Amino acid sequence: MPKSRIRKKADFTPPPQKSATAIKFNTNRGWVAPLMLAFFIVGLAWIVLFYVTQGDLPVDALGNWNIVVGFGFIAGGFVVSTQWK
Repeated sequence: MPKSRIRKKADFTPPPQKSATAIKFNTNRGWVAPLMLAFFIVGLAWIVLFYVTQGDLPVDALGNWNIVVGFGFIAGGFVVSTQWK
């Protein structure tokens, strides 16, 4: 039986390097964590203050909408947290 021919494999050549423009991001995000925590704490304090004072504080004219304002601050904290890297 004749011996089969051995095929020579082509040497691996890596694909050419793409010269993409480097995108520089602002990595100075020291303001994110304090602002996020401030929003969370203010929102929580707003809601707790509303319940403890039985609706007299923080803004009497808003009535039960004070709860929405407190949750708005908390939601703002979550929005700010998306900027954290």
